[in-house]
Amino acid sequence: MEVLLPLLLACSLLFTIATPIRDITDVCASQISDFQHLNSSGLHLTLHHPQSPCSPAPLPSDLPFSAVVTHDDARIAHLASRLANNHPTSSSSSSLLHGHRKKKAAAGIAGSQASSSSVPLTPGASVAVGNYVTRLGLGTPAIPYVMVVDTGSSLTWLQCSPCSVSCHRQAGPVFDPRASGTYAAVQCSSSECGELQAATLNPSACSASNVCIYQASYGDSSYSVGYLSKDTVSFGSGSFPGFYYGCGQDNEGLFGRSAGLIGLAKNKLSLLYQLAPSLGYAFSYCLPTSSAAAGYLSIGSYNPGQYSYTPMVTSSLDASLYFVTLSGISVAGAPLAVSPSEYGSLPTIIDSGTVITRLPPNVYTALSRAVAAAMAGAAPRAPTYSILDTCFRGSAAGLRVPRVDMAFAGGATLALSPGNVLIDVDDSTTCLAFAPTGGTAIIGNTQQQTFSVVYDVAQSRIGFAAGGCS
Repeated sequence: MEVLLPLLLACSLLFTIATPIRDITDVCASQISDFQHLNSSGLHLTLHHPQSPCSPAPLPSDLPFSAVVTHDDARIAHLASRLANNHPTSSSSSSLLHGHRKKKAAAGIAGSQASSSSVPLTPGASVAVGNYVTRLGLGTPAIPYVMVVDTGSSLTWLQCSPCSVSCHRQAGPVFDPRASGTYAAVQCSSSECGELQAATLNPSACSASNVCIYQASYGDSSYSVGYLSKDTVSFGSGSFPGFYYGCGQDNEGLFGRSAGLIGLAKNKLSLLYQLAPSLGYAFSYCLPTSSAAAGYLSIGSYNPGQYSYTPMVTSSLDASLYFVTLSGISVAGAPLAVSPSEYGSLPTIIDSGTVITRLPPNVYTALSRAVAAAMAGAAPRAPTYSILDTCFRGSAAGLRVPRVDMAFAGGATLALSPGNVLIDVDDSTTCLAFAPTGGTAIIGNTQQQTFSVVYDVAQSRIGFAAGGCS
């Protein structure tokens, strides 16, 4: 974790020059209707790219792409280690971020009683560069909060007053449980407290007043520690009482200016599973590009006829993540020059928070060579950019980029457009938005952008459809 301290310091410096928190501009408001609502087909939420000017908690406009790559690499390392060991790198309280720091934080929270005054908010290193954001209402009366959405996490949590240890700065007010008429702390003897080990991959603790304490840590040195709580969660006109979530008292790291995180993984404490009795075990989304006004996140029924499907693979490595089988890749209609067995040489997951797709080394090498050959003469090569070694002068939108098709078991295909194949790293350079990995192959969000993606847990399948955000 020590190697991430310079990143945290650098991000803190970035934060100090960030532009002020902005509301959605008039231009964005004209493009985004009041989409958040509950109807007979399910729950429908607006989803924003983390770097979109239409985001309710936008990142700094001058955030360097190197910060995106560094954060992304840390997330990949955490997921790979989590799968390699069949449990996370931080599976005990002694290995939580900064080790002794988190043990002291949990112990401090465990021994403290609720305070009637809040402490000043601490900025922290707040650049959640990979995850999309939406709004969630909490409490009675309901107050909306900007939340990161993550298919790789289970427990939903948000910062709570009095922030007895630390809170990062967020857009809007911090949730005050004392102001909610339906708030309740969860006791250590509850079955939900017993579920925390599976949901957060860290053990729970108990306060002096017998309140259950959660500890959620992430591969990029972000973490949240606080009280397991229960309240009414709301989305537009729809409300769901008795929702279990984390009320964070020590929250630090790379969460941007969001209030917290919504977990959509396969676990009893995730938002999906808690709302499933009312809405069903399925959700879908369209991840917008950074220049688009918005996409969507829907929980509940969907139109099955518009998708092509691949089986949701069951894996003993981690029951909460979404595994798929990548069966082939073609460039300009020609399959890669690689053995079909190479695609299955590593476990593969699909993830909403990873930016750059990771492939088995031999598959990546073949893809890199095929794309470079197809673009030879169309664009001069550019130097390697961090982990991205297939780069070109120009922008993805301005170059002739070959079509890349990613095929999955069962016949589902992602037919990638130039913006799904290349990613602009600065004003004059664009790079292949893939990288090799020796740990876990991951289908990242750059390749998913503008597609409608459905996660049908009930039928154990994942579907793709083009033109999802339109």
